[in-house]
Amino acid sequence: MNSASRRNGGEPDNTTQPHLPEGIKLMVMRIISIVALALLMTGVCQAEEKQPTKPVRLLMVSQSAGFRHGSVTRKNNNLSPAERAIKEMGVTSGLYRADCTQDCAKDFTKAKLQQYDIVLFYTTGKLPIKSEDLDYFFNDWLKQKGHGFIGTHSAADTYKDYKPYWDMIGGSFDGHPWGANSTVTITVHDRNHPVSKPWGNEFTIKDEIYKFRNWQPEKVHVLMSLNMAKTKLKKPYHVPIAWVKEYGQGRVLHMSLGHREDVWTNSTYQSSLLGGVRWMLHLAEGDATPNPELSKAEEAKAAKDAGK
Repeated sequence: MNSASRRNGGEPDNTTQPHLPEGIKLMVMRIISIVALALLMTGVCQAEEKQPTKPVRLLMVSQSAGFRHGSVTRKNNNLSPAERAIKEMGVTSGLYRADCTQDCAKDFTKAKLQQYDIVLFYTTGKLPIKSEDLDYFFNDWLKQKGHGFIGTHSAADTYKDYKPYWDMIGGSFDGHPWGANSTVTITVHDRNHPVSKPWGNEFTIKDEIYKFRNWQPEKVHVLMSLNMAKTKLKKPYHVPIAWVKEYGQGRVLHMSLGHREDVWTNSTYQSSLLGGVRWMLHLAEGDATPNPELSKAEEAKAAKDAGK
């Protein structure tokens, strides 16, 4: 027996280490388990949320050639609420860097589009974009893999009589029976798509809701719709709220919500748009298969709910 194992007089060291109370032991084990689980979940989230391998640039166009919404109104030379949200979302998520313009003639050109991966419209009316630049956008730029177009709210009230535009976006504005102070219920049809997944199965929101003409259910994948049965004002037709589509090798998202300024500070709304960006950049999976049968079923359901 060596000296380290003996006490005074060479006797063996029979002392024991102090015992921790059982309650403290359990508490320590729980803390260790919680920390381990947190580390595991962090790893899972990081694996699920891929980041771009190269810098991504987004161009937000917020010029109004028709009605100007408060969400895109600049005051005292400061960015509008929607513009601030888009820029901040890009920084905090690490997904992209955004530039904002209200001067299409200067900034929406073939040459400048080369700098961007995604274009977002919160616009109205016939914008002052040269026809050759529009043609390039529809027929070349947007059809490239990794490029995408996001139309928020009144993007559907832009070029609404110009077929190449509404054929690209999937429909055009035809009035808003549900005004800005309407509280409505929205049904989520595709609970796996990164655009609609943040909303859960169903949600209520206060916002202005559009109806559409030139609607093309055979070309789009509807993600969310107005729940006519749970909405005070009932109309006998389908009202899609968000949809996606493939466009060549590019991708398109239209999100009807976004009239009110407080919608742009809604964390779920922001997560939904960021999900759209991830989908466009092929960082997240999402189905874009047209589902006209859903629109047909929603049309019949709305007519029944409206008593028609």
